Amino acid sequence: MPPVRNVSSLHFREAPKFYNSPNCPSIAPPLSAAAADTLSNICFNSEEAVHVAMTLDAAYLRGSLAAVLSVLQHSSCPENIVFHFAASSVADTAVLSRTISRSFPYLQFRMYPFDVSAAAGLISTSIRAALDCPLNYARNYLADLLPACIRKVVYLDSDLVLVDDIAKLAATPLPNGAVLAAPEYCNANFTTYFTPTFWSSPSLSLTFANRKPCYFNTGVMVIDLQRWRAGDYTTKIVEWMELQKRMRIYELGSLPPFLLVFAGNIAPVDHRWNQHGLGGDNFRGLCRDLHPGPVSLLHWSGKGKPWARLDSNRPCPLDALWAPYDLLRTSFFLES
Repeated sequence: MPPVRNVSSLHFREAPKFYNSPNCPSIAPPLSAAAADTLSNICFNSEEAVHVAMTLDAAYLRGSLAAVLSVLQHSSCPENIVFHFAASSVADTAVLSRTISRSFPYLQFRMYPFDVSAAAGLISTSIRAALDCPLNYARNYLADLLPACIRKVVYLDSDLVLVDDIAKLAATPLPNGAVLAAPEYCNANFTTYFTPTFWSSPSLSLTFANRKPCYFNTGVMVIDLQRWRAGDYTTKIVEWMELQKRMRIYELGSLPPFLLVFAGNIAPVDHRWNQHGLGGDNFRGLCRDLHPGPVSLLHWSGKGKPWARLDSNRPCPLDALWAPYDLLRTSFFLES
């Protein structure tokens, strides 16, 4: 199924509203839908709210709405969640904002136009074209995009759903000055994420000296934005991307610069919070099973996306777990 590029061609249902339990901390509700997008309202709620950052574009909009619905549905305090969406232009933010508001009339959110030119000139061709989208690199710039009043944010990809309370993930401790937290996978062959050019250069390979580098998936992260800003980590990531343009030290999109800067220095998160790889490998998108253990978040990272496989009548078994969160109005629904 080719990617969707025209938001106006998509029609989404309105999601039900989910309510706080009596034990939730009280945050000031916006006076109106327009007020929810104001900086003063976002900052007033910054300490009490759970802040969630995502990118938003036409190609993955269907997945993004499903992810938002899953977060709200399983949250013990859904009205205390504030979403921050990065889009690739001012025009996109206006169109996508209307789409979000129609499906989630009571959602507290703010849109941020992301200047894709900031990343476009630094992107090297990777093993799959979808990984080269400049918007994939917006996560590098969250500390600059989001208001300075927001200290901690949960970053989520658009091809996932939660089946647990996101407040538990947001409450992940970041001890010893850690900037971010994510599930680590230390059994993965870490050397495969970088080219022989990288490993053959002592000045480069020594990057991981005195560190125990483990793979982590950047589609689910808890980030301390205050520490990120203080350490100027955006510049550190950009410097690795600039080196990549000169001598090609990795092959896989936006992940390796994060590994170069953070691997071995992050706070661990239980694996239940990123059951990733459900989209299969980056070439064929073959079906995969869940990893052993409990599940709080299902992530269709990889080539295959559940909405595309469902539409083509070639779903993987686990795609049925994504389907209940799909808000797209089908042609049959519209005709009815």
